[in-house]
Amino acid sequence: MRYGCRIYNAQCSCGYGCKAEYRYDTNEDCKLALRGRLNDICYRSNPCLHGGSCSQISPNPGFKCRCEGTGYYGTRCEKSCPASNNLRYRGPFPYECVVI
Repeated sequence: MRYGCRIYNAQCSCGYGCKAEYRYDTNEDCKLALRGRLNDICYRSNPCLHGGSCSQISPNPGFKCRCEGTGYYGTRCEKSCPASNNLRYRGPFPYECVVI
C-alpha cells in the first residue's frame, strides 16, 4: 500500500492503494501521462468493451478493465456473464457477474 496517483477513465485520481495500481508518485506525473508524455493505453484507446472502465496499472499489459455491473467479464469485459440457472456452465461463477 502507498499513496500515489492513477489514471482512471481518462482522469487523474490520487489516494491510497496498491503500488501497482497507484503507479504515479505525484498528481503532476499523472497529468503528464494524460498529456501523452507518458504511455497510457486507457487514455489513447479504451481497451475495455461493453462499458467496462479502464485503469492504467502497470507498464505491461498496462491496464485493468473493471467489468462489474456491465453483464460481462474477462480481461477486456469481452465474455457474456452466464445465467445463474445455466446448468451447462462449468467453473466458478465470475465475481464481476454477481448482482446484489
